[in-house]
Amino acid sequence: MANKKENSHRKQFKGVVVSNKMDKTIVVSVSRYVKNKKYGKYMEHNKRFKAHVKGVKPEVGSTVTIEETRPISRDKHFKLVEEV
Repeated sequence: MANKKENSHRKQFKGVVVSNKMDKTIVVSVSRYVKNKKYGKYMEHNKRFKAHVKGVKPEVGSTVTIEETRPISRDKHFKLVEEV
């Protein structure tokens, strides 16, 4: 068998844990700066992702890295990679 690459084609985001009240799920808020096409001003965009967690869940306010994966449920398409 050929060796697989380490999921290099999957999106990874760094964000802050907003909620950890669900079972095996955390909510991560990812903020990024996007340049406005018309005015050229950089604006902050926030998006919240639900991520799957195995084992111990990180606390609210901690910084984590999440990675895109196959759909786990209707809303969950990411998994926890590491707690930074």
